[in-house]
Formats: sequence, structure tokens, C-alpha cells
Amino acid sequence: MPDSRPIGIFDSGLGGLTVVDAINRKTPNENIIYVGDTARVPYGNKSAPLIIKYASQITKFLLEKNAKLIIVACNTASALAIPTLQNEFNIPVVGVISPGANAAAQITKNNNIGVVGTIATINSKAYHKELIKINPSINTFSQACPLFVPLVEEGLLSGAIVSSIITYYINNLDLSIIDTLILGCTHYPLLKPAIKTITKGLTLIDSADSVANETNEILKNNNFINDNNNQGQKKFYVTDSPLNFSNVAKRFLGYPIKDVETARIS
Repeated sequence: MPDSRPIGIFDSGLGGLTVVDAINRKTPNENIIYVGDTARVPYGNKSAPLIIKYASQITKFLLEKNAKLIIVACNTASALAIPTLQNEFNIPVVGVISPGANAAAQITKNNNIGVVGTIATINSKAYHKELIKINPSINTFSQACPLFVPLVEEGLLSGAIVSSIITYYINNLDLSIIDTLILGCTHYPLLKPAIKTITKGLTLIDSADSVANETNEILKNNNFINDNNNQGQKKFYVTDSPLNFSNVAKRFLGYPIKDVETARIS
């Protein structure tokens, strides 16, 4: 029997829409419910207990919508809240850090991996810790890129300004050493073509694609697949400013979102 229950995905704002897009391309039959916590964004400047509280609240909301799987499409929440969510709820919970780290560890040829991300993600050393767990021989080279998110949300994905900003950050990494670069923020896949022109020869790890691949495996292993012939339905919630979310979301998904609802989460 097809399992038509939705996949629940949440992020502090818009970035997790790249995960929605990647999962939709990988498993187009699946229904998806997305929550953007736009009233409390960003998560990166908040304490760990508060982020865990927010993540638990949103997970409960998604379970009330009958979600069969929870995807934490936020690097900060993934770094801090995944263990609590996995202990608190009897449902598979996937973050964005472990899938990206696993993909990078499998691909690297010389065990030298670069990571770019927000200041909060880089300071958490979450990717470094995960990579060391996978392979203690891996060396991690990290660089915070705080201007990447504003570029994406302003729709600036190419051109001289974008190239200059990417070059400014990427040049702080030793490209002669690393052979693999993790895009450690769910906004960053939109900058992938521009980053690729500056990091020629490096393998770029797209966290959204990595999560989509792991999600597909979890669906198969748990008999959660919605194997009908219909295109999956998507429902979008935010905790504030649904109109603004609808307007910007097109940059992430390639199509406009209608009927975004406000989620009452507390």
C-alpha cells in the first residue's frame, strides 16, 4: 500500500526550500509539508536550549500533520537538536550535516575536505566532528561565508559582485590541498554554479542533494514510499510574513508558492 503520509521538513526560514526541491526531484510522488520559522529566524545567534525548544515545537506541529519522517533542513538545528529529537520522538529524524559529511567522506581522494557555511555552523565545528567520526584521518578546512545568504535572498546568484564575494571567502581556503568542498548551508546550492567557476577541479557537495539521497533510503528501508503515479502535494507554513515568504520562495523552487499559511507554533 502506498504510504501517502507527508514528509515533514523545517528550517529557520527559506534555505530549506532547496531540500524540498531536491527531495521533490528524487521522490516526486511524495507529499511534503514545509515549515519556515520566519518569526524566529535566524537560529544562529540563539542558545542551544532555545533552538532545541523551537525544533521540538515544530516537530510536534509536523507530527500533528501526520508526518512520517522529519527532516531538519537547518544546519544550526541539525548540529544542536538532532539527538534530542531522535530521543523525544518515535519517528525517523534526518539532519543536513550527517548526509553531507558522509557524501564528502566517500568522495574525497586525499582526505582533505573544505567546508563553507554560516558563522554559527562553522563555529559549531559540526561538520568537522561528523567527518572525524566517519574517518579520523580526514582533515577539515573551514570558512564562514556570512554574505552568501543575503546574496541568495536578494536573488544575486551571478555576476561580478557575486564572483568577487565568493572569491574573497574561497581564497581563505587552500585550494591546492582540498579536493572536496561541502556547501554547508541550505542556501548555498543556489550559488553552486558561481562557486564552481571559482573552485575548478573541486568536487562540490550539495547538502540538499545529500539529504534527498538519504531520505530516499529511509523511505525504502521503512516501507514509507508513496508509490502511486501522482505528483506529490506540497503544503507550506511559516510562523510570520507568509506573503514575503511566497515572493522570495520562487528563487529557491523556480515557481511561485500560493496559499502559504501561518503556523501557530508554541
